[in-house]
Amino acid sequence: MVALIVHMKVKTGSEEEVKRLIRAMEENTRKEPGCIQYVGHQSTEDPSSFAFYEEYADEAALHLHWNSEHFSKYIKNGVDHHVVERQKHLFRPVSPLVGS
Repeated sequence: MVALIVHMKVKTGSEEEVKRLIRAMEENTRKEPGCIQYVGHQSTEDPSSFAFYEEYADEAALHLHWNSEHFSKYIKNGVDHHVVERQKHLFRPVSPLVGS
C-alpha cells in the first residue's frame, strides 16, 4: 500500500470551484481499481487551503490514477488552474498491515 498526502493553497475566490472539482474527483477516483481511500479536505482555519488524503494498493494503482481521464479533466485542467502552492508526499506503512 502507498499513501499520498497533497497540501495545496488556491487563489482566493476560487474555493467553491475547487470544492466542486474535488467532489467530482472523489466520485470518480473511488471507483478506480486499486484505490483504497480518496478524500479531499478543506482547512477549518484557512478556506483557501486544501488537502487530499489518498491510499492505493500499490504504486501501479497510483500511476493509473495519475493517467486517468478524470485526473486530466478535474486536476490538470481544473484544480491546477487555481493552485498557487502545492506539496506532495508519498508514504508507505511503517508496519505490515493486518491480514497482509
